[in-house]
Amino acid sequence: MTIIGSDKAEAEAAFAAAKLMVASARTAPKARGIDKVTAAIVTGEDKDKLADAMTRITGLPIPEERLKKQIMNVNNADAVVLIGVKTDDVKDENDWVMRLVDLGIAIGSAVKTASILNIDNRVMFTVGKAAQELKLLEGDIIFGIPISVRGSNIFFDRYDPLKTCWQEKLPSRETR
Repeated sequence: MTIIGSDKAEAEAAFAAAKLMVASARTAPKARGIDKVTAAIVTGEDKDKLADAMTRITGLPIPEERLKKQIMNVNNADAVVLIGVKTDDVKDENDWVMRLVDLGIAIGSAVKTASILNIDNRVMFTVGKAAQELKLLEGDIIFGIPISVRGSNIFFDRYDPLKTCWQEKLPSRETR
């Protein structure tokens, strides 16, 4: 008999869910049938580099305290799903709007899949900015979706220090 412990099962579930989230994003409807949506999964050392790159982000309208919590969320996540869109050949404002709608639908499809699978997640613009800096995904606009399978949702009450102090002690685990 083989016994798979909870920690390993949770990590494997997170990675499987990330793959399905990418599939949902990629197969989401596209305006005018033009596919410019891109997606990827980030784990392990690359996820650590992504969190580190977030510390260098400047000029965003987000308080430093919130950015620190988002960095902690990425560090504690099992994986990060990146979803972006290329706008390099946009001809006019209508094309631009359609690309942004495509991105929104792709992100919505991915988080819907995570929700159906009971995978905790949070859409973050800051993660996408860091991913752009590291060139982890082709895309002129990128969002990141850290995902987690833990006994408690790491994204819930993430700005209340009394409710999130346990996250600072979470052991990291490798999904891949």
